[in-house]
Amino acid sequence: MNGVWQFIQVSPNHSLFTLHYSLIFMLNLVLYQPDIPQNLGACLRLSACMGTTIHIIEPCGFPLDNAKMRRAGMDYMHKARYMRHLNWQAFLDQAAPQRLLLLETDGTMRYTDMRYEPTDYVVLGSETAGTPRALYAHMYTTLTIPMVAGMRSLNVAMSAGMLIAEACRQMEWKFT
Repeated sequence: MNGVWQFIQVSPNHSLFTLHYSLIFMLNLVLYQPDIPQNLGACLRLSACMGTTIHIIEPCGFPLDNAKMRRAGMDYMHKARYMRHLNWQAFLDQAAPQRLLLLETDGTMRYTDMRYEPTDYVVLGSETAGTPRALYAHMYTTLTIPMVAGMRSLNVAMSAGMLIAEACRQMEWKFT
């Protein structure tokens, strides 16, 4: 089943892509104000290969125009599913997520202990600033990836890939 993407111009410098009708894919990754374009590119490739939808919460820490999106997504860009949102509230209004999961270094549950649903939205904070505390109140739960003591964090794209692989494993690698 293929979705039909609709282009929405929200302001002169911002646009959104939305689905005409609801489809279920393999999870949603929410990148909160990403500031490393290469990580966005890796997540777009993850979207294309694993069937996940990427939600980009602006503002980003780098100019995000169509040329940069194409460069970041390389030859996977046309297969990636992504939506741009002007801010957190616009994301909540547009996506209307039912279950938000936060993947953060101070999460309370190991990511492998979570039972994932295809409709889950997994939030990853900005690479340099993390996730604002105000967003924690919106979360169903907070997840973490256990690491060796004394290490600060994993790369955002690597963390996203680990979590998506676990979710795919749980869902028996059934892509819709």
